[in-house]
Amino acid sequence: MWVADECKNSFMEMKWKKVHRYIVFKIDEKSKLVTVDKVGGAGESYDDFTASLPTDDCRYAVFDFDFVTVDNCRKSKIFFIAWFVAFSTLRC
Repeated sequence: MWVADECKNSFMEMKWKKVHRYIVFKIDEKSKLVTVDKVGGAGESYDDFTASLPTDDCRYAVFDFDFVTVDNCRKSKIFFIAWFVAFSTLRC
C-alpha cells in the first residue's frame, strides 16, 4: 500500500495552515494507492463532512474539530475517522 504525496501535503496544510476542515481519503484497489477523494474548506461544518461521505463505499478521513474549553480557551483536535458501509458484499 502506498500513500500519494497529495495526501501528506493536504494533511500538513490542514494541520499547520488550517486551510481544510476535513480530508476524505480513498484506496484504489488496483494500484494499492491511497489518494485524496475530497477536501472541505476551512469554513465547512461537520454536517458538510458527513454529507460528503458515500453511502455505498468505504473511506478514511481526518476532521479538524474546533472547540472552546471550560476555561474559554480555543482548541483544535484532528480526528481520524474510518467510514465503513454495512454491506456484506462490499470489500473495504
